Amino acid sequence: MSTANTYTINSSVFQEFLFLLGKLVHSNLVRQIEYLKVENQILRSKLGRIVTTTPSEKRRILKYGLLLGSDIRNLISIVTYSTFRRWVNYGVGKQPDDEIKKRGRPKKTSAEIRELVIRLAKENNWGYTRILGELKKLRITSLSRSTVMRILKENGLDPVPKRGEDTWDAFIKRHFQTLWACDFFTKTVWTALGPRTFHALFFINVHTRKVHIAGITKNPTQEWVNKQVRTISFLFQTNEKSDKLLIRDGDCKYSQEFDAAIAGYGVKVKRIPYRSPNLNPYAEGFVGTIKRECLNHFFVFGEEHFRYLIREYTSYYDTKRPHSGMNNDPLEYKPKKNSGKLKCESRLGGTIRHYYWG
Repeated sequence: MSTANTYTINSSVFQEFLFLLGKLVHSNLVRQIEYLKVENQILRSKLGRIVTTTPSEKRRILKYGLLLGSDIRNLISIVTYSTFRRWVNYGVGKQPDDEIKKRGRPKKTSAEIRELVIRLAKENNWGYTRILGELKKLRITSLSRSTVMRILKENGLDPVPKRGEDTWDAFIKRHFQTLWACDFFTKTVWTALGPRTFHALFFINVHTRKVHIAGITKNPTQEWVNKQVRTISFLFQTNEKSDKLLIRDGDCKYSQEFDAAIAGYGVKVKRIPYRSPNLNPYAEGFVGTIKRECLNHFFVFGEEHFRYLIREYTSYYDTKRPHSGMNNDPLEYKPKKNSGKLKCESRLGGTIRHYYWG
């Protein structure tokens, strides 16, 4: 075989090899691109509909996107293809004249009418529909529903308020002087028969923040609760003329007899909805405080130990502990002027401390 023929055969085989290699590489690249497209779609779905790009990032997209020619239409996903073409035609950071114009109808509402809408919303229990009716009565018919809603939102007002309904905050403020709340807190107590869960029933005066422990038991039945209520009439004696009120949750340990006994003291019972501890914040706050500052620091051995811990802490809580909701002042203790030597009164093995000038 001649040298020329050998060269021709080798050249043909080499070309076929290169073709096969190129096909393999192309197929692999296609698979990689398809994978990256799927991954990009997933990532985009996590980011939301719009991805904000900087001018520098836009220029990078243009630099590599233009090299792909028309294929960019099938690949681009960070922006639409029309947006990409606009960057090409008008340059990065520029827009055609029709897009520079502000979208939507221009504001034609006069300042006087806007102030009137705001006034009607603030002075009355009205939403946007009721405001429209009042404006119509005043021969002002140029405003649409959406315009009134926009004016209210821009000024931090709810377009559909429930101002006609009583709010819980307003309810609390009306009865603040004579408002009480009650609840239970629990603690695992180690007894001779093993660990038992003890329950403590307490009442808290919302105005003074003072707490009264009505009773402690490991068997909190309705009968037991009713028995404790018969001993607390002194709590509700007040010179305030407003209605006295007691907030409680829907715990099955409270019964109709409980409500009737409380009513016998001239106190109305207000039951909060199911699973709404936020509507009984003062009682819930005390539960968190006594656990965090006292009970969580101890293994309790026996009922008497449990009673001792509660007695010591509530005495501190009702007298010398500063309360953030009471201007950070103690409920009873009147601090002396900064004179003498700084002293510290320690309770419960140093768990709670009271500092004073002596």
